[in-house]
Amino acid sequence: MAEFTDFWLHPRFSDLGMLRATFRDHKYNLHTHSTYVIALITDGCERARIGNKSVRATPGTIAIVNPEECHDGEAGAEGGWSYLTFYPTLSLMRSLYEELGQTGVPEFACPHVDDHELANSFYLAHTMSRDSEGLGAETALIDALQLLILRHSDSTALGRVPTFSGAGERVRLYEELVRENITAEFDLDFFAEAAGVSRFQVIRDFKKFSGLTPAAYVRNHKLRFAASKIAEGFSLAEAGLEAGFFDQSHFSRVFRAVNGMTPGTFQSAIRCRSVVVSS
Repeated sequence: MAEFTDFWLHPRFSDLGMLRATFRDHKYNLHTHSTYVIALITDGCERARIGNKSVRATPGTIAIVNPEECHDGEAGAEGGWSYLTFYPTLSLMRSLYEELGQTGVPEFACPHVDDHELANSFYLAHTMSRDSEGLGAETALIDALQLLILRHSDSTALGRVPTFSGAGERVRLYEELVRENITAEFDLDFFAEAAGVSRFQVIRDFKKFSGLTPAAYVRNHKLRFAASKIAEGFSLAEAGLEAGFFDQSHFSRVFRAVNGMTPGTFQSAIRCRSVVVSS
């Protein structure tokens, strides 16, 4: 299989990314998303760490990643893997959950499911997301997501907030510091002094709440910020600089390592969406 990525935005949910990709040699770095990640394997095998679990996803199975859950991915067999991926937002999943009579947002304790009917539903939803009329695409997506929630969400995990002696408050502080100083070159002392803890505690805080090292956490937020700037119409160079990437080749490499596509591919999808909306 030759490597390729195709990324676009759903015709009825403009903040829902859709990815069709084949990878042979590509390896995702450990990272997180603010959205859910739902990936239907269509060929080959992907090996991934999702949270604290290891997964080998084969054709017809679905890998599920909760928002902010640390994960990576690489070929699990010779020849790599192909998959169809959805990135539904928290707001979308919350609205569906409430329609089903629940409160909060769904959480999925099992990162990998083998459900033939669900796989068919997601395959249809992904295929129909190319439908310019939108209604069929919307219906297929809602049907697939509701089936996923009904069969595989873990209602006992709702509202569960881990507590680690103030670590939650500190991580919120760290996130605020990153957002307010997005172009900065961060170090452990910066976080430690702001929170009044040791550098070792900073590392423990990040790992407990995100599974990422402080450096990976900062990089993740910088990439999200750069993506938001691209979506606003900034050039790739401008978006990279706004996020603190002063080496454009480095920006492109780390963007692809986390998102599975280059910044240019992402920009093209955003521009195509703008054309559809404006017309």
